[in-house]
Amino acid sequence: MTIEALNKLTQPVLKETLFQCCGSTTWVERMSRRFPFQDEAALYQAATEVWESCTVGDWKEAFSHHPMIGDLEDLEKKFAGTTQWATAEQAAVQHATNVTLLLLADANRAYLQKFGYIFIVCATGKSAAEMLQLLEERLTNEPAKEIWIAMAEQGKITRIRLQKLLVV
Repeated sequence: MTIEALNKLTQPVLKETLFQCCGSTTWVERMSRRFPFQDEAALYQAATEVWESCTVGDWKEAFSHHPMIGDLEDLEKKFAGTTQWATAEQAAVQHATNVTLLLLADANRAYLQKFGYIFIVCATGKSAAEMLQLLEERLTNEPAKEIWIAMAEQGKITRIRLQKLLVV
């Protein structure tokens, strides 16, 4: 799809499309009101500005629209709308050893218990071992610091998904 085609979508279709990129209702609403965009750079700039202006609650809503890293069964069941993208983003996990998957599951549970939301990382290009290491490192963060890291990671994911939309 081109930026021109994205600009021409009806509001309901546009919102549905944007929701596949970021699961925050506030972000989708605010972004949909900014259309049309002159070019991709303007779209990406707006996406960042809107995301960074959202609340912690909006960020957590977006996080809830992702499967846990390494939970391939959950990915297929609950996230059918973004399965293709999320599967590609977590592709390295599909080749992880059972031990790594078990360690990821344990660390994911500890993260959820500590922070109250799932571990968010821009998984594109990262191995399962790298994601496990990041998860374990971020478990040591204070909640006030971690929410900002998770927010930035979601911002990266959103941009990548917007870029995927605009692949011709």
